[in-house]
Parts: sequence; C-alpha cells; structure tokens
Amino acid sequence: MKYKKRFGQNFISDTNFLRSLVSATGITADDEVLEIGAGAGGLTAALCNAAKKVVSYEIDLSLKPVLDGLNLPNLTVIYKDIMKESLAAVRANFSKNYKLCANLPYYITTPVLFKFLDADSGVSEMSIMVQKEVAARITANAGSCDYGALTVAVNAVADTLILKQVNRKMFYPVPNVDSVFVGIKMNPQKFEIKDKPTLDKLIRAAFSARRKTLVNNLMPGFEMPRETAERLLEKQGVDIKARGETLSVGQFVALANEISHIY
Repeated sequence: MKYKKRFGQNFISDTNFLRSLVSATGITADDEVLEIGAGAGGLTAALCNAAKKVVSYEIDLSLKPVLDGLNLPNLTVIYKDIMKESLAAVRANFSKNYKLCANLPYYITTPVLFKFLDADSGVSEMSIMVQKEVAARITANAGSCDYGALTVAVNAVADTLILKQVNRKMFYPVPNVDSVFVGIKMNPQKFEIKDKPTLDKLIRAAFSARRKTLVNNLMPGFEMPRETAERLLEKQGVDIKARGETLSVGQFVALANEISHIY
C-alpha cells in the first residue's frame, strides 16, 4: 500500500487494535457513522462490523479499488474533500443524528473539529485520532499552558475524554509523534450560550495575543474602550489584569453573554 505524503496519510493495519478503537467509541448496531479518511479501509471495516451504516469520505481516488474491494453492504464511500462539502450535504447521508469517527491527517484536525462542532452538523459524538499535543489542548484545564482557543471552543458545547493512548509505532508510515484517540460528546445544553458568534469572536480575541491581558485583547477584538472592557470583567468578578487562559469555559460563556447585550 503506497501512501501520499501530500494527504498526510498514516495507516493502521492491526485489526485487533482497530476493533479496540471502535469498541472504545461505544458505537452500536443502532448507530449511523460518518468516517473521515477511509484510507486503506481498516478502521472502515471495523466500523461497519459495529454500526448500522457507515458513510466514509475519502479524498484519495487511488484508494478506490481497495475500498471497493471491501464489499461491505452497509458502507458508502464518497470520494470528496470533506472540507469542501457543506454540512447540509453531509447530514443528508443520514436518517438521524450520527456519530463521527476519524483517523485524520493531522493537518486538518482543527478545521474538521471546528466544522463539526457547529450545531447544524447533526453530530452527536466524535471519536478522533489526534496528535498527543492536540489531545492535551482539547482536554486542558484553565491556567495550564495547553489551555487555549481550541479548549474553550470544544468544551463550551461538548464533554471530552481520552479514549485510548496510541503509540506512533501502530501507524505506517511511522509519524514523529504519539497519538491519542479522543472522545467528544456533544452537549448543547452544557451552558446557556445566548449568541454563539459572539462567543466565537471572544475566544479568538482572548487568545490572539497570549502575553496580553484579556482587557488589552478585548479592546481591538470588539473595538471597545478600555473602560468598557474593564467594567465587563469586573461585572463577572474577573481581575482586570487577568489573561484569557485563566478564565474557565463557564466564565468565557458568561462574558460572551454579557458582551452580546451591548455589541
């Protein structure tokens, strides 16, 4: 099996290990599953053995003979770039909310996460293979060096957990880093988010310059005077000298809700 460096392909061939990954997701025979990046079809086959239906997006047309040869009756492979497919088009493949499972090329991990965190995606849970450092960012606690925009964006709308640690030697070709299989369970009622675009804008502003205080990032981010920025933080009980990484996810949501009233 040849791999294409431009697609960031890293395959896993150990069938027992692939079955253990699917088992860790909790996918059952009632579930419909979206797979991103079918690759050589190892994870695809394991998913088809567990789920009612699997729809897999694969960008590499040269893998078509391999995937067609799987002959799995509950599998549909779509040879398109998932990042160029609308959420409505993806959702149309399923009869209900679906689960997402992916051994992603590392370079599209964050874009895929932000795409499917959208409330209109129809995803109920995601199980994604990510670099160890990305897993640390997704599951970080406020105040830690790994805590950032990705942490807040994911945990504002979902609950996260580590499903499995994955040694780099499980892949071919062997990458330069270890990986982690991360579970992300959507929880839209976790916080009362009054205006999601405002929250997204606040997250971007707060971490646009990590060495600056939150006040100094809010001012250009929302074009607000210093007095307004300080007053907003004081109203939330946040020190006006605080930096973004010190606020909990709940505090970010509360601050965004307050900003949405005036901006």
